[in-house]
Amino acid sequence: MGVDHYENFPVASWLMPPQLRPAVRAIYRFARTADDIADEGAAASAERLAGLNDLSLQLRAIEAENASQWPDLAHAISTYQLSVPLFDDLLSAFAQDVTTPRYDSYEALLDYSRRSANPVGRLLLQLFRRDEFALRVESDAVCTGLQLANFWQDIAVDFKKGRVYLPQHDLQSFGVSEAQIAEGRADIQWQMLMQFQVKRAQRLLLQGAPLARTLGGRVGLELRLVIQGGLRILERIERVNGDIFTRRPTLTARDWALMSWRALHLRASASAA
Repeated sequence: MGVDHYENFPVASWLMPPQLRPAVRAIYRFARTADDIADEGAAASAERLAGLNDLSLQLRAIEAENASQWPDLAHAISTYQLSVPLFDDLLSAFAQDVTTPRYDSYEALLDYSRRSANPVGRLLLQLFRRDEFALRVESDAVCTGLQLANFWQDIAVDFKKGRVYLPQHDLQSFGVSEAQIAEGRADIQWQMLMQFQVKRAQRLLLQGAPLARTLGGRVGLELRLVIQGGLRILERIERVNGDIFTRRPTLTARDWALMSWRALHLRASASAA
């Protein structure tokens, strides 16, 4: 589970109840397709935005129960009464990826994550018939925490694409410039900045971790494993003192074994550090 792209949420694994796997795959395909339109290849911005707009029109067709290019997704939305505005939120965030390469504040980044990551967790809660306010709060914390872990893991990768997800206010507060990111210089200021960001993401993941215990069963175990993946990436960033430039954290077979042990034996609210 490299914590990147849409591998941040379970893609109909063997732990997912069999009857839900087709719906999860349908949600995943839509999110992955939209993400690829916004992020992959060499298309111009106008072409990317046009592709995302086409997906929006296809959502409107699903809502109107017209012939759709996404029959599996239409079936999932109809069967489980999934909220179409959550898919619109995803498209909004992906369009923002095309048009907004910088974020002034942490609050602005949270607003992006509210639309880029949190809808996935909320859609899964709707699939599980557990769309309750308290659980949405915990789900949002997990999804945003995973999103931040992804950002910190891929700072160097995103910079090459012209994007900086580290809030500009935080860069200034810690005395770090974008020129330093370009150089890949992990000095003491950079280390302090990364430690601050890692702790933010860890707090969110641990805040949402009780959701796994509430859901229980195989779904709860899968969620616990996903959370452990995010925590392990953050742990690896800490171990290299934030030097994601020369030692981008990835998960190995040994990490998977450790994550699986933690998911099975630690309480959902326990720290993985």
